[in-house]
Amino acid sequence: MAQIQIVEGKNLLVEEMPVEIVERKGKGHPDSLCDGAAEELSIALCQFYRQELNQILHHNVDKAVLIGGSSEPVFGGGKVIVPIQVYIVGRATLSWDGKSFDPNEIFKEQVTQWLCSQVKYLQKEHLKVEFKVRPGSVDLRSIFGDEDKPPLANDTSFAVGFAPLSELEKLVLNTEKFLNSDKGKERFPQLGEDIKVMGVRYGNKIRLTVAAAFVSCLTPDRETYEAIKRGVNQFICNELAPKFTSRKVEVFVNTADTSQSAYITVTGTSAESGDDGQVGRGNRVSGLITPYRPMTLEAVAGKNPVSHVGKVYSVMTQLIANKIVEKIPEVRQVYCYMVSQIGKPIIDPQVVSVEVWGIEPKKIENEVKAIVDQVLGSWKDIRDGFLRRMWQIY
Repeated sequence: MAQIQIVEGKNLLVEEMPVEIVERKGKGHPDSLCDGAAEELSIALCQFYRQELNQILHHNVDKAVLIGGSSEPVFGGGKVIVPIQVYIVGRATLSWDGKSFDPNEIFKEQVTQWLCSQVKYLQKEHLKVEFKVRPGSVDLRSIFGDEDKPPLANDTSFAVGFAPLSELEKLVLNTEKFLNSDKGKERFPQLGEDIKVMGVRYGNKIRLTVAAAFVSCLTPDRETYEAIKRGVNQFICNELAPKFTSRKVEVFVNTADTSQSAYITVTGTSAESGDDGQVGRGNRVSGLITPYRPMTLEAVAGKNPVSHVGKVYSVMTQLIANKIVEKIPEVRQVYCYMVSQIGKPIIDPQVVSVEVWGIEPKKIENEVKAIVDQVLGSWKDIRDGFLRRMWQIY
């Protein structure tokens, strides 16, 4: 059984810190595209393995890089000159019982279509996708077994989750989500999908810096561009921000613009014009990049969902934190840390450390332990949830 430690939080609540910084990268950001492409390849492999052998085989395809292309956007039009290149690198089980397969032949079209689905005006001719996948290590392949038995951890690694989101975290998350939602596109159709939001709180003042790629064919002139920027600013300040905070909010949109330049793109992503991307540099399972919270360097996307604890524990710790604040209202803030040991069952971590604010740990010990046991016991649901894209990992 896992060692579960529950301790009292010693540092300030994040809401009480004098400064807080939060970032979110939208679905069309080059880093998000890398995360998503790697995850889509992992999902495709899982589905293929189950179809062929009725179980998921070992793989980790969590190394990916996007090499930005080249384009010539102009108000009212433009063209992509050099395509975006996406390379996914990793290890996978490529043969069994005398059979073998090439991921490039089977899954390249699927991943290409997924990339295009994320960025509305991105076309297949704007992309070059290639996999560099080699056979995996024999010792790591050997830890995969019956899908109905808890698998053995394929790494010694740790993860951390936290809850609840602060006002700034909620505002940053929902700003990008709205602008990239169907309602957001109805209101501001000129915006592409490459939207990044950086939130900074100084005491009780919040500043949001929004970098939003415009689609050039939908933006006929500079006057339209500037009008939409003002509209986005006013919408966030007057309609969106008050839903999440009573603090004063300032919004700045596309602050790199000059009299001679504007953030317009042909496709809606900066990846078309030289901006590169990489797996692991985007949002964490919380949906955010949060330097004022405990974080890990784990790249969740592309890892196998069966036994790679860097992936599985990232979701488990977040679920534990969420459930604690949901079921125990007295808890004002919680951090959950979990570490594995390679070769040991994933349901038996070396330690689960839970840090709570607002209540004495002894008073909630039994409730917390029950939540931890419940989440650890749901390992199959979490595994299959990755295949159904239930977890926010890019």
